[in-house]
Amino acid sequence: MVPMSNFYLTTPIYYVNGAPHIGHAYTTIIADAFARYQRQQGDDVFFLTGTDEHGLKIQRAAEARDISPQELVDENSAKFRSLFDKLHLSYDRFIRTTDADHKKTVATMVERMKASGDIYLDTYEGWYAAADEAYYDESEIADGKALASGAEVEWVKEESYFFKLSKYAEPLLNWYKSGPDVVTPTGRRNEVAAFVEGGLRDLSISRTTFSWGIPMPENPEHVLYVWVDALTNYITAVGAFDDPARFAKFWPADIHFIGKDILRFHAVYWPAFLMSAGLPLPKQIVAHGWWTNEGVKMSKSLGNVIDAFELADRYDLDVLRYYMLREIPIGNDGNFSDERVVERNNAELADNIGNLVNRTFAMAGRFIGGTVPAPAPLEAPEDIALRDAAVATREAVDQAFAARELHRALEHLMAFSSEVNNYIQRTQPWALNKSGETARLEQTLYNALESIRWIALLAAPFTPDASRKILAGFGQTSEDDLRFATLDQWANLPAGTTLEAPGVLFSKLDPPAAEGQEKAAEAKPSKKKGKKDASQSDKKKKDDSESTGLIEFGDFTKVEIRVCEILTAEKVPGADKLLKLSANVGEETPRTIVAGIAKAFEPDELVGLRVAMVTNLKPAKLFGIKSEAMILAAKTTDGKLALARYDERVEVGTRIS
Repeated sequence: MVPMSNFYLTTPIYYVNGAPHIGHAYTTIIADAFARYQRQQGDDVFFLTGTDEHGLKIQRAAEARDISPQELVDENSAKFRSLFDKLHLSYDRFIRTTDADHKKTVATMVERMKASGDIYLDTYEGWYAAADEAYYDESEIADGKALASGAEVEWVKEESYFFKLSKYAEPLLNWYKSGPDVVTPTGRRNEVAAFVEGGLRDLSISRTTFSWGIPMPENPEHVLYVWVDALTNYITAVGAFDDPARFAKFWPADIHFIGKDILRFHAVYWPAFLMSAGLPLPKQIVAHGWWTNEGVKMSKSLGNVIDAFELADRYDLDVLRYYMLREIPIGNDGNFSDERVVERNNAELADNIGNLVNRTFAMAGRFIGGTVPAPAPLEAPEDIALRDAAVATREAVDQAFAARELHRALEHLMAFSSEVNNYIQRTQPWALNKSGETARLEQTLYNALESIRWIALLAAPFTPDASRKILAGFGQTSEDDLRFATLDQWANLPAGTTLEAPGVLFSKLDPPAAEGQEKAAEAKPSKKKGKKDASQSDKKKKDDSESTGLIEFGDFTKVEIRVCEILTAEKVPGADKLLKLSANVGEETPRTIVAGIAKAFEPDELVGLRVAMVTNLKPAKLFGIKSEAMILAAKTTDGKLALARYDERVEVGTRIS
């Protein structure tokens, strides 16, 4: 198949000062899903990840262990590669900033920036955080630490080469305005635009107080500041200054995926470096949020970092990928919860898709001899509706990928799987078999099997192992069988194919035991009296909990409260207490909310307000209107209502915790 186009995507290169954690896994899983999706489109994809290995922090860590910096980075870089291989991530190159071709590219990059008149020698004096490899203004620190990261800062004064960052303020602002998605989500674009509008200072790009790094061309006493070194990896990997044909093929990058904490480096410094060097800018920078642990940002100092290797051992890889890509929009923060992993797996993967595949293959084996029947022209309304739902789902998945909303793609995919399950319930193949309606039975099962093939293909970027198992059940094991081109028309599943049931795709998981339950399970009383006492103690704890009305923190985290902007408001005919609202909750499509606040507010005064809403309640119908969220309000001392309101500094879709 001739590739449709070239597609280049990257993760950040990860700093090797410690072991990889869930945040590193998350970024790379996001990129992997996009890489797989683009390959299914038929694109020639290049997917880059790797490690950042220079800097003062590495040198100090190596000295503390009495080993060379190279030995340290070799050891730690191998851990990242091991994790990504364990997660079956489909990267095309794992780059290291200690690679010979990268050092050569960095030197050429700096020479080009210097030739543009953008590098000069001066003295730097200011606050520096070795942990971040970053300089900070006085306004960005407090109590000896950087406000953004908590890293300790130290005052440094040394000779340094500077980059004329201030020269590129206007070009950067023009770039942000050149398209709505060059930096996304929108709140992140606004954030960097505000930073640039506040005035840019020239950037120190070299150090003389350590030696572990790439020497400054023509002045090896200076070591290049880590971000000039690290960011250049994105062009090293595609042959910059060395392989013009390859560079022209893949650059500019289609997507740089990054965490929001390194947004400034990628959306301010990097494009400015490229402008200086006379190179095209990346097409898009996508900044994702953080995973928290029980609502708290993870950090080594707090000891609450979730080990990515342990997660990969604890859960099936498809289940872990599905949860991380389904649970939160890419731009938002989210709380990692084992309970939610189990709920997503059991309710959506096992009970929905898994059950659909198992029951359909089983019926095909029992009722029609385990082979794919011939498709018949679609005439029955339910058959036409099923095909139309499949086509609509594919379009919705494509749109969600284009909008970088993977959670939305999975919502549509799961809804279609539910529709296929409902189709089976409505058409009742078992009853058709019993009544001898063979033609209708075969058509019904063909439609269900073809729908499953569509689900397998559309789910492949998210659950690649399960999708391949399903397709293998149809005898489809080649890469061409994974191409979305096979979905260009309905009924592409060949008649006469021998079916082989893929087995259990997603096993049900037990809910995680609470810490107290785990300890209780370990204690095995040997006497009946002990068991009775334990039972009485448990009952007392339960009674105490009920009397106080206290809940576990895990119960609270199940409630998803987000900042939402009211777009429209109108009265509900026949209901004097109700208003019908539409609101932006941080998703592609606004939600409808029916709220009992009509006596407290006029519709017009609500439009444009940013308020708190519960967004993960099951939808309910009020006066025939489907309500998809609940607005939060409190009664005032005079009996009226007040809403929990937020100003424009709080981004729409932000989760309240």
